[in-house]
Amino acid sequence: MKYRRSIAALAAIAGVGAMSFAISAKAGGDLVKFPEDYAKGVLYTTVDRPDNKQFRELYVSPPGAIEAAKKGQPLPSGTVLTLVQFAAKLDSGGNPEKGADGRFIKDKVVGYTVMEKRTGWGSEYPENIRNGEWEYQAFRPDKSVNTGAKLENCFTCHKPLGTKVDYMFSYDKLK
Repeated sequence: MKYRRSIAALAAIAGVGAMSFAISAKAGGDLVKFPEDYAKGVLYTTVDRPDNKQFRELYVSPPGAIEAAKKGQPLPSGTVLTLVQFAAKLDSGGNPEKGADGRFIKDKVVGYTVMEKRTGWGSEYPENIRNGEWEYQAFRPDKSVNTGAKLENCFTCHKPLGTKVDYMFSYDKLK
C-alpha cells in the first residue's frame, strides 16, 4: 500500500514538473515580439525550399551580428533573426516557377519565424534542449502570433548545431 502511494506521489510530481516545463517553454516565446523593422536589417540570404514550395528570406539585425559571425564569435545579445516565408509562385502543374536566375519566384507571405537572443534568456530550459540564450516565435502572415506553432520543435531542431554556429543553420551565410 505504501509502495503504491509512493508511485502515485512520484507520478503526480513528474506530471506537475512536465506541466511546468511546458508552461515555461510556451511562455518563453512570449518574450519575442514581432520585429516590425526587420526589413531595415540586413537581408543576408535567401533559400528555395522545394519540399514545401517556399521561397525564404533571412534578415538579421543589428548589423554587428554579421561582424561577430565573420570573427567566428557567438552573435551578440539583441540579435534578431527573421525568416520570412513566401509561397513560391506555382505553374499550372503545381510546380514552383523559377525566374531568370533559376530561383523560385516568391508569391504571398505565408508566415514569419523569429529567433531572438537576449542575455539571460533560455535559463529555464533543461540543458538537453537549451539553445544558449535564444528564444523562438512563429507569426502568421498578418504578424499575429501563430498560437498553433510548436516552439519546442525549434529548440530540438537547432540544439544539435551547438555553440560553434550559435545554434543557427545559416551562421556561415552571415559571414
